[in-house]
Amino acid sequence: MTKEYTCIICPNGCELTAEFEDGKVLTVHGALCKRGREYVEQELTNPQRNIASSILLEGGVLPLASVRLSKPIPKDKIFDVMAAIKKVRLQAPVHIGQVAIPNVLGLGSDVIVTKNIAAK
Repeated sequence: MTKEYTCIICPNGCELTAEFEDGKVLTVHGALCKRGREYVEQELTNPQRNIASSILLEGGVLPLASVRLSKPIPKDKIFDVMAAIKKVRLQAPVHIGQVAIPNVLGLGSDVIVTKNIAAK
């Protein structure tokens, strides 16, 4: 079977064509680096994504604090993680690297703040 992918691992955004059979990648064409094949294998067996969002911030000079995950999560858990993020409120001040939600949903990834925001 043949399937096309756009690699998201590096800025090249290679258009990949992968041939696979029984869940095993046979060939990958179009990759400018070796990470293209690794991406296709991961997408085929266990797709992962990293997400960025924002959390409501109380008492801050800004109303929202930007956050991201410390490591990728299974693609099918994105909406569950976003729902968990939506429930959280932080109190200003917040700092880059501050953990807003440790081990979100038991997935082994923390939700961390990505911007310093002072209190009013």
